[in-house]
Amino acid sequence: MKTKTASASMLLALAAAVGASAAPAATPAATPAEQAQAEYDEVMSRQPNLENGRRAYLTCAVCHLPEGWGSVDGSYPQIAGQLRTVIIKQLADFRAGNRANPLMYPFSVPGILGGPQEMADVAAYVAQLPMTPHNGIGPGADLDLGRRLYEENCVDCHGAAGEGDTDKHIPAIAGQHYAYLMRQFDDIRDGRRRNSDPEMVEQIQGFTPAQQSAVLDYTARLRPPAEKLAADGWVNPDFPHYVRDAMGIRAHPPAPPPPPPTQW
Repeated sequence: MKTKTASASMLLALAAAVGASAAPAATPAATPAEQAQAEYDEVMSRQPNLENGRRAYLTCAVCHLPEGWGSVDGSYPQIAGQLRTVIIKQLADFRAGNRANPLMYPFSVPGILGGPQEMADVAAYVAQLPMTPHNGIGPGADLDLGRRLYEENCVDCHGAAGEGDTDKHIPAIAGQHYAYLMRQFDDIRDGRRRNSDPEMVEQIQGFTPAQQSAVLDYTARLRPPAEKLAADGWVNPDFPHYVRDAMGIRAHPPAPPPPPPTQW
């Protein structure tokens, strides 16, 4: 009896061992970059709905303003007119943890922004917003140097006019706030922006502070096409009841910079 019991136990153990060896190996957890790419692909398969995008954008307007113009001090970027694929890529990276931004993350999560369809909708809405013609610019100290550096280092990816690349989701940078460009340059060079292009990270390592300022000042002064720019004084009519001065901060869209002093 004991022999039969022992034999049965051995057979069960053998069967369990065979079953375990035949079971598929556990799939490794996807990296943040892989998770972001999967969501990007899903969003890109959706047909955007601009009206739904307008409703979803109300969450974004808290920081980026109804016009999507951000702030000239660089706290918030101008996102109006940005390429749709770039907006989707960055949202997917925020949500997956492939780009760290403690302020942006809570606004991008599915429970607040929504799922892939809402991402497609809000990206299409933002992309069609006209841009401010009065973005923040730098000191203008050495724009010739900035132009040379831009032509040598930036044109291949961001384009001669800073128009970006839709297919490669490379950002349009013409008309972006100078202070924001400076901050992102620092984050990319120092490894704080995890979704950065490795080639760019390596390329900008040798820039001096003066070179960085010059090239980004030149970049901020690149003008988007006229049809992408808002008229002076334009206010987004989609948000007629938006209370701009609830806290007395940034009550109106950025004003034009003052004219330079007269040279005598």
